[in-house]
Amino acid sequence: MRGAMPYGHPRRHALRERPGRAKYRSMQNAGDRTGAALIAEVVKHLPERPGVYRYYDARGELLYVGKARNLKARVRSYAQGRGHSTRIMMMINQVARVEFTTTTTEAEALLLEANLIKRLKPRFNILLRDDKSFPYILIAHDHAAPQLTKHRGARRRPGHYYGPFANAGAVNRAIAAMQKAFLLRTCSDSVYANRSRPCLLHQIRRCAAPCTGEVSEAEYAELVQQAEDFLSGRSKAVQEELTRQMQQAAQALDYERAAILRDRLAAMRHITQGQGVNPRSFEAADVFAIAQDGGMSCIQAFFFRNWQNWGNRAYFPRAGSEREAADILAAFVAQFYDAHPVPPLILLSHDVAERELLEEALRQRAGHRVRIIVPQRGEKRQFVRMALDNAQETLAQRLATARTQAKLLEGVAELFDLPRTPRRIEVYDNSHLSGTHPVSAMIVAGPEGFMKAHYRTFNMRDARAARGDDYAMMREVMQRRLARLAKEAVAADAQGDGDESFPQMPDLILVDGGAGQLRAALDVARELGLAERIAFVGVAKGPDRDAGEERFHLPDGRVLSLSRRDPVLYYLQRLRDEAHRFAIGAQRRRRGKAARASSLDAIPGIGPARKRALLAAFGSVRGVARAEVVELAAVEGISEQLAQSIYDYFH
Repeated sequence: MRGAMPYGHPRRHALRERPGRAKYRSMQNAGDRTGAALIAEVVKHLPERPGVYRYYDARGELLYVGKARNLKARVRSYAQGRGHSTRIMMMINQVARVEFTTTTTEAEALLLEANLIKRLKPRFNILLRDDKSFPYILIAHDHAAPQLTKHRGARRRPGHYYGPFANAGAVNRAIAAMQKAFLLRTCSDSVYANRSRPCLLHQIRRCAAPCTGEVSEAEYAELVQQAEDFLSGRSKAVQEELTRQMQQAAQALDYERAAILRDRLAAMRHITQGQGVNPRSFEAADVFAIAQDGGMSCIQAFFFRNWQNWGNRAYFPRAGSEREAADILAAFVAQFYDAHPVPPLILLSHDVAERELLEEALRQRAGHRVRIIVPQRGEKRQFVRMALDNAQETLAQRLATARTQAKLLEGVAELFDLPRTPRRIEVYDNSHLSGTHPVSAMIVAGPEGFMKAHYRTFNMRDARAARGDDYAMMREVMQRRLARLAKEAVAADAQGDGDESFPQMPDLILVDGGAGQLRAALDVARELGLAERIAFVGVAKGPDRDAGEERFHLPDGRVLSLSRRDPVLYYLQRLRDEAHRFAIGAQRRRRGKAARASSLDAIPGIGPARKRALLAAFGSVRGVARAEVVELAAVEGISEQLAQSIYDYFH
């Protein structure tokens, strides 16, 4: 066991482990005990303090993370060997090492538990999956003319952030409507700085064009203020003011300005009407409702900010089928707010145990009061009911899709004579443009559909592959992918990303191409000893390259084809098309990155900050190239020695 340790300031965004003062000797090898016997021995040395305990198996894999008000009492319950579910008994029998960390309070223990579960993904914990960051609308204030843009990730850029929105599509639609309503610029600072006349967005009345002085700084600042007031929930006041201005313009016979104001008002009404149901009894809240069926759980999350509905998102946490809905919901909420801002109000469909403790933990994290309630009546109850209905409908669709997916996978196994229904299918495709910027892409599918978290791209390193040789590209990507799998093959049940239901070793690999591409993949698999463990199939487009004419090349030389209306053919086409889409997207991104690359990037000592300073001073790379050493050295951050290096590079 590692040492107990006091925790840092409770309002830190994420609690992290630190080495502690008190030391406890390890019990992992005491008499070669495992399971309940080992836990019983460990209990003797545990303190009666709040903290977090961790169970590991003999291979050092983390099995479970739990928190306790009293570590000794909580861990002792696992040593009794009774009153546990089959899943927990299975875990107890595998325990070979126990570690713990003490905390000052139980609330801090809850925060640490959520952090460790999310970061380490223990096999027997309830796990929040698909925890991508949410997009926000940002009105950036690092420029004289603030920019309206979409933002995701850390909030380092100065400005006002509005959200969260449920997905990027909702943000894009909102920004498009905001452009019509408030005429704010969305262009980058570099584009703004180099405009000599208004762009097309100004012509179609989506930008006020502050870049060329079509509006003054004061007029543009007023537009920015109106947009911020609108996004902050004061939309009614903004609309009333614009209505007054429109009426004044009409009375003054300034019909062109009145028409512009009329169009802006129409765009604002479109935004507020598109919000769906907006709350009246609270300003900001998150709503979570859980539905269970068929051994699966779906949590529907709705987000309300500034009296407006910013959309919803469905989550499917990984949890055992014996878990109660309230337990899953409590674990989900604790992990969810490990990386997301905490609103003052959280509405739940089920009452959770230790609700007061969860409120205190979130209060420490957020720095303000947090209320968690299960409403029984009124408007709040209506929003929870709406979220619950959405969760039930989404779960029903997921189950129906899973049943269809299972039948399709059975059809694939029958078609290709696989020994069992495939749980993991990998599809590979190559993409290049006349031999330039070659990229190989891997997409992954399983019983739950496309597993986008497992997608990968490969930039070609081999000389022949880098020239766009399709066979060489296939050999390289197979060598890199299968070599890694071969190292992990010692564990026959190798698990992917901590999810025991989804293996890392594929059952079937589909390569886009005919016999040549298949042969290249098979040669690598035989060299690495994986040809017998993985089935390989080449997917060729057929004689006329028409959908429905695909030919499937097998390692034994057989070539199969299916009826145009065969559902299995449709499924295989979807896999091939998804790999093709992903590969082309990766190749375009690589090509675009190369096109945007500046010759300044090749000069040692020139990073992003100095590059921005040089471009701001001289307007373009050509201007930098024409500058003299003295002029270059006059730029902030550029020393005389670096100025000479820049001059020498261009001359």
